[in-house]
Amino acid sequence: MDTEGQILDHLEPALRAATPDAAAAMLALVAIERVRFDVDELAGAVRRALLVLASGGDLRRELSLDDRAVTGLAADIDDPDRRTELEAAFRELRARTDDLPAAAAALDALLDDQDRAWRALATAVLADELTQDDNA
Repeated sequence: MDTEGQILDHLEPALRAATPDAAAAMLALVAIERVRFDVDELAGAVRRALLVLASGGDLRRELSLDDRAVTGLAADIDDPDRRTELEAAFRELRARTDDLPAAAAALDALLDDQDRAWRALATAVLADELTQDDNA
């Protein structure tokens, strides 16, 4: 089993217990490495999203795909080529989920709704940034 397959296998119990938004963000976090971003563009967009998030209260609150910070970040980083890369990453992950029903269902939902998938990626980017700040 490859690394992504192992990650999906490990995530399966968490995906079963997760809200649909949390499951989508977890899977987007697995796929994030396959989406190319300009470092400076991404950094600026994340800074703006963090300001919006902070203006809404606790930075540690659970993110949803419809949070203003998430939708703003999704709009800032939107690009047709990136969306194509994300879809390809999700399709490759989906090919590894034959024995993982929660991952398969969540990936099917993301593949059926490109806008939701894109917001899931933005949520993952923002969550990853918040996690890095905690570890700094």
